[in-house]
Amino acid sequence: MRQADYLIIGASHAALSALHTLRMHDAEGAVTMVTRDAGLPYSPTVLPYVVSGRSAAERVHLRDETYFREHKVDYLRGAEVETVAAERNAVRLAGGEEIAYGKLLVASGARPVIPPIPGLDAVRFHVLRTLDDALALREALPATHDAVVLGAGLIGMHAAENLAKAGARVTIVEREPHVLPGYFDAEAAAMIARAFAENGVRLHTGNEAVRVEPAGRGCRIVLDDGEALDCDLLVVGVGVAPVTDFLAGSGVDVDRGVLVDDTMRSSVANIWAAGDVAQARGFYGGAKTLNGILPDAVEQGRIAGMAMAGDPGVKAYPGGVPLNTYTFFGRHAVSVGVHGEGVAGAEIVKTADAERGRYLKIVLADNRLLGIFGIGVAFDPGVMWELILRRIDLAPVRERFIRAPQEAARVLMSRTWR
Repeated sequence: MRQADYLIIGASHAALSALHTLRMHDAEGAVTMVTRDAGLPYSPTVLPYVVSGRSAAERVHLRDETYFREHKVDYLRGAEVETVAAERNAVRLAGGEEIAYGKLLVASGARPVIPPIPGLDAVRFHVLRTLDDALALREALPATHDAVVLGAGLIGMHAAENLAKAGARVTIVEREPHVLPGYFDAEAAAMIARAFAENGVRLHTGNEAVRVEPAGRGCRIVLDDGEALDCDLLVVGVGVAPVTDFLAGSGVDVDRGVLVDDTMRSSVANIWAAGDVAQARGFYGGAKTLNGILPDAVEQGRIAGMAMAGDPGVKAYPGGVPLNTYTFFGRHAVSVGVHGEGVAGAEIVKTADAERGRYLKIVLADNRLLGIFGIGVAFDPGVMWELILRRIDLAPVRERFIRAPQEAARVLMSRTWR
């Protein structure tokens, strides 16, 4: 049986951040990292660029073999954890091998949600979550004439854009009233939808697929309004869900994800969780939520690594704040924080110019930033994220911030972030 002082399940941002902080405090403890992927670590955020060809698959890795050797990590690729026996501090891999651990980090990420649409399991379709998924979709692009994308979240919209640029006729089906419902309000979403329509993409919002059946070289998708869409390529991008099935019977409390405290510790001693799989305290109100974004994965991994290594400098997780950046047809959109509708005391300041493709929405409460959303407006999302987390008082630069958030943020940075 393999022995590890620290066992890390997963190899993306949360796992690598935890490894980095672990090694800063404990340079010699035995570390094993287990990943389902057959290759070196990569970020899911790069996958649309692999599909488009802007990023070569062999050049997207976050770490190389030398890194793992130098940091004395036993890196097990193509290995899937089947069960966790928390009562004896061991995991079993799908092939039957067991690994004993002193402390365990669950950073297993998320996998695509496959909706229970009748007939879907009888046809070929694509998802976009792994490097292999990206390569398969890229290979299919040249031969695609008609494509249907189920879901208008970030995955679906990226896939639709790449298909349209490859010359396919593309239709997006989204059951919510507008595209990107988790990131932008209806007004901002309409501006993004217009860009897709101008590039030949058809949009069916407020509709959902009720049946899928084989047809010709591909399949037919029947919508709830009776319309049928024929395609030779189908992409399913309706969302992702944390990978937690291997924790069944372990005693670890799981809701939508692994429930963790402010040091990323689970309900079971010696087990932590971070990244897409962790359900941690939200910044707004404190309810535990999933916040599957890269900066949060890095922060949660850092905290988990410090806690696992017994680093006395570990600080409590400040709470999850949503942050997403999105580029579409050469335009840039940013979503940070909450929209403010229905939030007590929230003040919303909005400016929009649909013709010029510019949109800015700022959400404040007591002169503190709760959220900021922009299309075609330059501001650093990481800086805005910090303004929210630090609860910075914007009163001294309020009007300047509303007119030019990036410029005002730089003034605040120079005064307070030293």
